[in-house]
Amino acid sequence: MPPSQKRARRYDPVRTRSAVLAQFAHVREAVRTLTPAQLALPTRLGDWTVRELAAHLTMALSGVTRGLELPAPDPAEPELALIAWPAATADRAAGIADDTRALAARHPDLDALYGEVAARFDALVPGAADERLLTARVGTMRLADFLVTRTVELVVHTDDLNEAAGLDIPYDRQALAACTRLLADALAEKAPGGSVEVRVPPFAVVQCVQGPRHTRGTPPNVVETDPLTWIRLATGRTEWARALDGAKVAASGERADLAALLPLMG
Repeated sequence: MPPSQKRARRYDPVRTRSAVLAQFAHVREAVRTLTPAQLALPTRLGDWTVRELAAHLTMALSGVTRGLELPAPDPAEPELALIAWPAATADRAAGIADDTRALAARHPDLDALYGEVAARFDALVPGAADERLLTARVGTMRLADFLVTRTVELVVHTDDLNEAAGLDIPYDRQALAACTRLLADALAEKAPGGSVEVRVPPFAVVQCVQGPRHTRGTPPNVVETDPLTWIRLATGRTEWARALDGAKVAASGERADLAALLPLMG
């Protein structure tokens, strides 16, 4: 389906970078408290243990610094738009899993790993231009755009870690907002239209799905949910029917069934 012609949402690079660092700091503080028994627990991510998940979370930042340490890609190379990133991640899962297991095996001291990754980020990212191109797993992206994707990685996997280890790691508000908005916009990109309004208060409202367009008053097709439920739906952590049955989603109107459009990320 061709990309939408809507103006792309803009994110403040300074606020995004601060949000990435804040969420990473929340995770690091929690990882320091994990016992050997907790680190050995299973997660909802296939055969990953909590240790492997905790190691993987550092890749949210190291992916940025690795890209900055490499020569900038040729500007003539096709650039991946931020809105296309969620759909581009699915076929990288196997390689990411292998790299995660290897990373966890190489770094038994997780706090030292977190410290090294944070130090490299602090040394490289603040001085880099927002428009600087870097090579990510999914292709060439602008630094400012790639940093927004890091909020998705950190927020989604913070939720995974909370669920697996029984933690209550907080979510930086700006990180949660950016993650929610990018995934909501990705839905509108996947199913362009104006017949369904998806509300994720307080961060996002998008219209999607082809059909009669709403112009005034209460839309005939409305979906509303909270940010974490939306993120779990968009990333396959929960299913549409389960969220409806658990009253985590309110959906009204004959077109307000998003099951066939979810998840947005593999």
